[in-house]
Amino acid sequence: MKKLILLITTIIISVGAFAQTESGLKFSGYLEAYYGYDFNNPADHNRPSFVYSHNKANEVNLNLAFIKAAYAGDLVRANFALMSGTYANANLATEPGVLKSVFEANAGLKLSKSEDLWIDAGIFSSHIGFESAISKDCWTLTRNIASENTPYYESGAKVTYATHDKKLTATLLYLNGWQRISRQVGNNKPAGGVQLAWKPTAKITVNYSNYLGTEGADSVGLARFYHNFYGIFQLTDRFGVTAGVDYGTQQKPNGKPGKHEVLSPVLIAQYKLAEKWAVAGRFEYYEDKNGIFIPTETPNGFKTKGYSLNIDYWPIANAVIRVEGKVFDSKDKIFERENSVVNANTTLTASIAVAF
Repeated sequence: MKKLILLITTIIISVGAFAQTESGLKFSGYLEAYYGYDFNNPADHNRPSFVYSHNKANEVNLNLAFIKAAYAGDLVRANFALMSGTYANANLATEPGVLKSVFEANAGLKLSKSEDLWIDAGIFSSHIGFESAISKDCWTLTRNIASENTPYYESGAKVTYATHDKKLTATLLYLNGWQRISRQVGNNKPAGGVQLAWKPTAKITVNYSNYLGTEGADSVGLARFYHNFYGIFQLTDRFGVTAGVDYGTQQKPNGKPGKHEVLSPVLIAQYKLAEKWAVAGRFEYYEDKNGIFIPTETPNGFKTKGYSLNIDYWPIANAVIRVEGKVFDSKDKIFERENSVVNANTTLTASIAVAF
């Protein structure tokens, strides 16, 4: 079985290597299959409602698969990718028609011949957070709670500037809303954000991103201001640490004075045991007392700690096999188990991901 997986993966990657053309057009793809066992045994095979990636329980399924075409020229660039999987079903459920299958679709124009200054428009990955939908590129198999409940994707336009030494990148964004391709009905107010990324060395990344917009129709819209800070530190060739904190506010509804708040710190450590083996552990805490993103209708709202540990095996450079154990521990009883509510949720997830 191991030899068969290696053979299939090698063939896929070999085919992908020939997809690079002299014209600057490149074709690539990604596929991740997974099995997640939820010890609470949900009858509908769905993970808790705040989980959007790897969200099916007690079944083998496809989390994300996409085929992508990318063009990179001196003055123009473009990306287009179509996808399928449970990730797409969960995250793009509110998008109309064929937009549910669009992973990425954007075009960019360089604004200066001497400076690295670009304007891009379309659908692109979120500027918030250090984890993406592509699990292979993340230190842990599944996403942390803050990543699950901030945008995975965005639609709009952005201007990006990078210094000549590539150590500092600044992006200004105009967006259609909080994880939206199509605007909310009745919402016409602007939304957007900024991203500042600093890489003083190849082993250190420090990032600040924010979002400012209005949720809901203009007549009842609630102002949302969200901040995301993180640093990635590769302390040695084998050991790295990622630390981040998210803090957001949203206007209280019904014209009440004041704001509701959400707070989420996260810490991840990764250690490479050998050339093809790595382990990573994560601690996180997410507090959303008033249900801005995760309503619970319980006395303390959503106040949950998360612990996870995963081990990765890379048989070849573009394929990874992963196993992760994760525990959620909530202050209130917000999880369901056998027709009762409990404080904890435990899962065991395994996946295989291949990029080509």
